[in-house]
This record gives sequence, C-alpha cells and structure tokens, in this order.
Amino acid sequence: ARKIQRFLTQPFFVAEQFTGIPGKYVKVEDTIRGFDQILSGQLDHIPEGDFYMKGSIDEVIADYKKGNK
Repeated sequence: ARKIQRFLTQPFFVAEQFTGIPGKYVKVEDTIRGFDQILSGQLDHIPEGDFYMKGSIDEVIADYKKGNK
C-alpha cells in the first residue's frame, strides 16, 4: 500500500512552484500499468522510497536500475 501511495506522488504542474520539481504528464494507461505491476508483486524488489515523486513506472524502474549498478 505504501508503494502505491508513493507512486501517486507524481509531480504535478501546479505544485512546481512549491516543490521545485517540474510537473510531468502521465497517461492514464501508464498509471494503470504501474498499479498492475506494483499489485502483482513484480516490483517488490524496489524499495518504496524509490516510487516517490516519479512520473511513470518506467521512470521508477530506470532510476532503480541506475542506482543499483
């Protein structure tokens, strides 16, 4: 549940002035695909903190791989 919560912290355009993080547009299909991968356990190896303030699930996976080389 915490991974889903963190995943939903996608950077919003309206919050950029407060967070300093540029907003990102994520297609509904990509969000659903991300939920599916989280709920199915495919991403259990990725720490929940890696889901925070990312755009798509592909960004989560890429950042995880980059950080674990």
